[in-house]
Amino acid sequence: MNPWVELAVLWLLVALMMTLGWLWQRSHANAGIVDALWAGGLGGSAVLFALLGDGSLLLRVILAVLGGLWGARLAVHLWTRVRGEPEDGRYQNLRAHWHDSQLKFFAFFQFQALLIVLFALPFLAVARNPRGFGPWLLAGVAIWLVSVIGESIADRQLARFRADPANRGRTCRDGLWRYSRHPNYFFEWVHWFAYICIAIGSPIAWLAWAGPLVMYVFLRWISGIPYTEAQALRSRGDDYRAYQRSTSMLIPWFPKRSSP
Repeated sequence: MNPWVELAVLWLLVALMMTLGWLWQRSHANAGIVDALWAGGLGGSAVLFALLGDGSLLLRVILAVLGGLWGARLAVHLWTRVRGEPEDGRYQNLRAHWHDSQLKFFAFFQFQALLIVLFALPFLAVARNPRGFGPWLLAGVAIWLVSVIGESIADRQLARFRADPANRGRTCRDGLWRYSRHPNYFFEWVHWFAYICIAIGSPIAWLAWAGPLVMYVFLRWISGIPYTEAQALRSRGDDYRAYQRSTSMLIPWFPKRSSP
């Protein structure tokens, strides 16, 4: 199948999914569902391209497993937070800023559908790779394992910290969070390098670079760190400012000494 047709099919499917998600948030007043849908939709795109691609069967099976498991784990983690907690402060602030305009929320959800198509480009490259087993495949699987395990550990450490009522209004500095203000984002970014390795040999291997490059731009300057830290400063104030002064923003590193 033509890759443009594959991308069009994916867009139609995720646009429908995001429309249903928008209807859900409209009745539940919780736009956090968009994050879970984004992760699940992106994981599903890996499975879709694995089915539609014409590359090595081995690589397509591995793509479906790696991309599907990554998306499913993240989607379940995010859905657990959405289902068990009030609407994330980032979306509460957006809802107030937009005066609860459902038209703007609909456009926001559909924009997330387009982002799924953009971030699925590395999966498209892998699914058209005719090469089979080789050292680059092993390297990609190793990067995937390290990144997914690291992100899972960071998510569990933060969830455990947030579950303790005594930590309300405080900043998590446990485990990986002592070395990075966003270790989950860091491992999320590293994860995309796995598909660069697995795509080597594909006629459209260059598309795999869209993963880490676009993810870094969004995490660093657009929707990741800026929104998360703005909300953290609103809710945790000086404690988070001290954390910013002492702790690396994204790439884990030893903390600096910081006065209280």
